[in-house]
Amino acid sequence: MSIDVARDGAVAVVTIDRQDALNALNVETLTELRDRLRELAVDDEARVVVLTGAGEKAFVAGADIKYMSSLDAGQAKGWGALGHEAGRLLETMPKPTIAAVNGFALGGGCELALACDIRYASSRAKLGQPEINLGIVPGWGGTQRLARVCGIGIAKELIFTGRTVDAEEALRIGLVNAIADPVLEKALETAHELAAKSRLALSLAKELCNLTLGVEHAGGLESEAEQFGALFSSEDAKEGLTAFVEKRAPSFVGR
Repeated sequence: MSIDVARDGAVAVVTIDRQDALNALNVETLTELRDRLRELAVDDEARVVVLTGAGEKAFVAGADIKYMSSLDAGQAKGWGALGHEAGRLLETMPKPTIAAVNGFALGGGCELALACDIRYASSRAKLGQPEINLGIVPGWGGTQRLARVCGIGIAKELIFTGRTVDAEEALRIGLVNAIADPVLEKALETAHELAAKSRLALSLAKELCNLTLGVEHAGGLESEAEQFGALFSSEDAKEGLTAFVEKRAPSFVGR
């Protein structure tokens, strides 16, 4: 198993554990994560969910690029839909979700963190959406949630350039709520504080806060998922993904 769910009283700690791959998500791991989140969403004993990565290097370093490089457009849409479902569960389950970002949170990892209600980062954390360097775009909610969390200007700059930010910059731009070492300890402290509050009130507070995302949020996510998959039929996406696997610089042709 690459997803561990541990109970700390009313707090469920979900740990993504593929340390040999910096906790990058392959199909099996992402499917298992989705399934565990589904279970926790309806588990009354779990009052708060904390998401983190195993080890000291990575929260989630991204998606499995070797796997992605083999996808056609239809398969990529399915892959995007799976990531979107995990994100939706974190964003909409009727209980608080907290990301303890203990290292690299890139691509899909940053997107999962963005889907959580609260994000804490360790001082060594690195976050970003580097998909543009592969000839693709964020496909698990990044184009929508990053803009809502940090503002459209910052989101465009990070997504267009594909650069990563360290913990200090992430805090400055509002990508994370606080920096703490050890970060899991901080996440658990907040989680237990929230678990002691009214379950009904917390659920309603989350639902009402999410209304500020606007009715177009769901439509934006659907558009991103659709276009992310379609992009996999382009020559540039195939070149960018293949170049990454082959450890060389990509040569994009614009089609």
